[in-house]
Amino acid sequence: MSHASIGHVHLKVADLERSIAFYRDILGFDLVTQMGNQAAFLGAGGYHHHIGLNTWESAGATPPPPGHTGLYHSAFLYPDRAALAAVLKRVVDAGIALDGAADHGVSEAIYLRDPDNNGVEIYRDRPRADWPRTQDGAIKMSNSHLDLDALLAEAPA
Repeated sequence: MSHASIGHVHLKVADLERSIAFYRDILGFDLVTQMGNQAAFLGAGGYHHHIGLNTWESAGATPPPPGHTGLYHSAFLYPDRAALAAVLKRVVDAGIALDGAADHGVSEAIYLRDPDNNGVEIYRDRPRADWPRTQDGAIKMSNSHLDLDALLAEAPA
């Protein structure tokens, strides 16, 4: 199989402006283009879009009830620990509740919800050379405590 990567996630949202504010102002993506009150596309690093938002079938709608199928979470990779700390600080300052946090050995991850109750993971990978491995070389992930206070202390002022 050729090398593939995930290009973007496209979400149905109830309130476009509310969702733009979350993904732009809290998570730090750039608003690339907006189509009135129906759709918006946000990206990072000059890419045309990593996140699509639309109200085509969902304006004013409620999230799906618990126990149903659907998106578990979308995950957004930040380049380093300082960048992750800066996003976490914006999340905390905005009063957004966290669902959890974990040190997975290969990465540090924080879990929360967007305004439409979609699961969101914000994380940073450790350098590949630092990933824990079994004796046979397989990646050995874990689910350990992540010290959020120590991470927040690294957020730029």
